[in-house]
Amino acid sequence: MVEASRRLLLRNGRVLGGRPSVPATSIAVEDGHVVSVGDEQHADRVAGSGHGAPEVVDLDGALVTAAFVDSHVHTVRTGLALTGLDLTGRRSLTEVLDALAAHASTHVDAGVVVGQGWDETDWPEQRPPTGDELERAAPGRRTYLTRVDSHSSVISPALAGLVPGLEQLVGWTEDGRVERDAHHAVRNVLEGLIGPDERLAAARTACRAMAAQGIVAFHENAAPHIGPEHEIEVVRQAAAETGLRATVYWGELMAVDTARRLGVAGLAGDLVADGAFGSRTAALTTPYDDRHETYGHAYVSAEQVRDHVVACTEAGLQAGFHCIGDAALDAIGEGFARAEEIVGAEALRRSRHRLEHVEMPSAAVIEILARLEVVASVQPMFDGLWGGPDGMYAARLGERWRDTNPFLDLEMAPVRLAFGSDSPVTALGPWAAVRAAVHHHHEGQRLPAGLAFRAHTRGGAFAAHDDLGGHLGQGARADLAVWEVPGGYAASTPQEPTDAMPDLTPGAPLPVLRRLLAGGDTIHPDTTDPEEAA
Repeated sequence: MVEASRRLLLRNGRVLGGRPSVPATSIAVEDGHVVSVGDEQHADRVAGSGHGAPEVVDLDGALVTAAFVDSHVHTVRTGLALTGLDLTGRRSLTEVLDALAAHASTHVDAGVVVGQGWDETDWPEQRPPTGDELERAAPGRRTYLTRVDSHSSVISPALAGLVPGLEQLVGWTEDGRVERDAHHAVRNVLEGLIGPDERLAAARTACRAMAAQGIVAFHENAAPHIGPEHEIEVVRQAAAETGLRATVYWGELMAVDTARRLGVAGLAGDLVADGAFGSRTAALTTPYDDRHETYGHAYVSAEQVRDHVVACTEAGLQAGFHCIGDAALDAIGEGFARAEEIVGAEALRRSRHRLEHVEMPSAAVIEILARLEVVASVQPMFDGLWGGPDGMYAARLGERWRDTNPFLDLEMAPVRLAFGSDSPVTALGPWAAVRAAVHHHHEGQRLPAGLAFRAHTRGGAFAAHDDLGGHLGQGARADLAVWEVPGGYAASTPQEPTDAMPDLTPGAPLPVLRRLLAGGDTIHPDTTDPEEAA
């Protein structure tokens, strides 16, 4: 990593974030903060000012934006997915088992074979693998294959044998499928099978991948059912080495003392109020269309939400929950309203409490979130991958898919939006997420491009109480991304009068990162590596 120049001038490009009436081509940085944005005449004045010659970067027409913030990441699991067995996009059960067999044969020393990302929705077999099938593909191996939504998995007999009392736990089935309590117990066993060195290597891989996507800050959604407490320091170390800013949340109910000991921003993130649509574990008020006997699973009551929000507010922590189905969100909304009666609306607003996913909120819940200024940390690629009349959400929910991910309703309420990937559930890729929000499958929920971009930059910074990040205003921290724009730029419209927004039409090539700065320091490419810098 290079030392930040005290004065830096980027010029001869396009700047997304200046005044639309005066197209900006340059941005000046001093002591790691933005001091001004302007045109080339402004750049001449900065270059000729008497405060010492700045380092000048000729952008050669490239685009400069505020760097992205990913509001929902699982860093170690992302790294394991990037370096391990990635089952995303496999088109059949047979493909998954073949991939497992090949991976296991080339990783003979691994204490556990971990695969992530299978989705049986469109497979010809219409079912997940079984534990016995994992055994046949990788004989004798401890194998753990988790579904794309991470709320259910399949394990091999060798791994199942290591989990005490597994057959008596809620969520275990004899075919090797685990969810709920059984899934948590399996993850506890995995803690001892994946060592700290392997976790650190995975976190480093994930952080480098985030930097390569123009992500300068991320929110780690840690929780007891996802990984051990010591993983938090692993993530912080990897982020610091890469130059990224990590905000960590711990998903445990009422654990104020634990939050203080761990130094986390809040008891939020993956504190689960329910599951996910794909696994039919998101809590609904009416049954799933493709399995009428189930409504999903709710894990917290309105009273528990109330008590948690009050405890966090009084402790100066952010509270939050993973909440997807309408029944879960109804309980969340009622709990926040009851907390308001105890601590008052203003105390809740100051706290910037947050919710993850927020996929099926009612109008009444949206009103509560807007009134109490609760941030909605949402994932546009959920709709991008699974929305629409022919998608997985329609298979699970029928016409109720139209009620999912109501980005425009939330924005107009107004509820502050923060975009994230939930990586490795969906891939890191903020421009793809912005495009998915702009081209939502439900036309009535599509966001203007400028608002979608803001949600993935300033929205994420706001959610982490970082008022210096995510924008290019005077005094902002110089977290900047420089992009090649092979697809060209979107046409300016009266609704969005800017000539610096990339063309986000589906199929158009997305911007490619050229350079990433954090507080004025170049962190990608890493210029300490001569080959990468060249």
